Amino acid sequence: MPVPPPGSEGHLHALVQAIGSIQRVGPLLDQCLRDLSADQAEGSRYFTPDDMARLMVGAAVPRDRHRVLDPVCGSGGLLVESHRYVRENVGLDPTMSLQGKEQHAHTSQVARMNFAVRGITAHVFPPGDSLADPEPEPHDIILANLPFNQRDWAPEDKTERDVRRSPSPIPVDPRWPEESPSKGSANSAWIQHIAHALAPAGRAVFLMADSVANSRQPVTRRLRERLLRDDLVECVIALPPRVFGHSKAPACLWVLNKDKSARPGWGARDRRRQVLFINARRAFEPVPKSRARRLGETNTTAVLTTLAAWRGLSENGAAASPYDDAVGWSRSCSTREIADRESSLMPTSYVMEPPGPERDTRSRVEQLKLELTDQFQQMRALELQLLDALEEM
Repeated sequence: MPVPPPGSEGHLHALVQAIGSIQRVGPLLDQCLRDLSADQAEGSRYFTPDDMARLMVGAAVPRDRHRVLDPVCGSGGLLVESHRYVRENVGLDPTMSLQGKEQHAHTSQVARMNFAVRGITAHVFPPGDSLADPEPEPHDIILANLPFNQRDWAPEDKTERDVRRSPSPIPVDPRWPEESPSKGSANSAWIQHIAHALAPAGRAVFLMADSVANSRQPVTRRLRERLLRDDLVECVIALPPRVFGHSKAPACLWVLNKDKSARPGWGARDRRRQVLFINARRAFEPVPKSRARRLGETNTTAVLTTLAAWRGLSENGAAASPYDDAVGWSRSCSTREIADRESSLMPTSYVMEPPGPERDTRSRVEQLKLELTDQFQQMRALELQLLDALEEM
């Protein structure tokens, strides 16, 4: 329990009284969380913006009685938004299971406070590393604002060091039975961790650095090949740059779905062996009195409407809206076509903007960024190989 500094009792008492006099604490808490996120951005402990949370939850489509997990929950914003989304659809308090994991103790306390203030029942696990072990149970929905390019994510333990000493077989991690992820970046480890934790009809939505969608690095390319082979990838959305506040790195929103078939209670269109690409690079609006950007309600709705039409989802018993590819915005591709393009999952490779000097310049800049990122990843991989070789000498 934090201990207030000496002499602060009077100010703390006044603050508690001021908060107690407010009729609706939720908006005040939201502003406090935004301010806290801005302060912590340099330490990579930021929280998901509201419009991004609405986009992620709307793409996942949680339902009542679903088991929802956020393995990097931060302040719990994605779980709060899931609760709100389902409550608006069922008209009652949801009976869903909400679970959050967070590595930092202080941030997990913020998540517990967030749930308590809103009267939401959710379980926040004791602070710990979600990647340390596979999830013990499957989940219907997984949402995650993942840390990009996390280095040294796999701490060397004595099990690894004992491989050379003992002839006994080491248990294979079920999350990566074919190939272990690179130790230089946790990106592929997070994707496989999430995919392994999905229920038979589970869906996952998470943010991921652009480099994973189009990297030519063999390990990353083989990961994409496996995801396409297992028909897990449902949609990839290229997001506008600088809409996170904490990072200028370009990113995509990935949607995984373990059952893309048409079925009652879900979509009317069979989308097996197909992937939807949405190029939302230009879908942003300026934040008033600031140089920052945000998705905004209009752009969030546009992305979700496109995805719902492609899935054949309907609302309030109405017929599903028709879907057609839109030049510069969206395109539905077969997994065979994607495989012919080195299994690239970069939406801008399939959804081209109309020709023009500005588009050509942006395309060239994005290509140079990807090539430079590939070079950095190869350098990190070589660095780890050299360190392993030195340890063996």
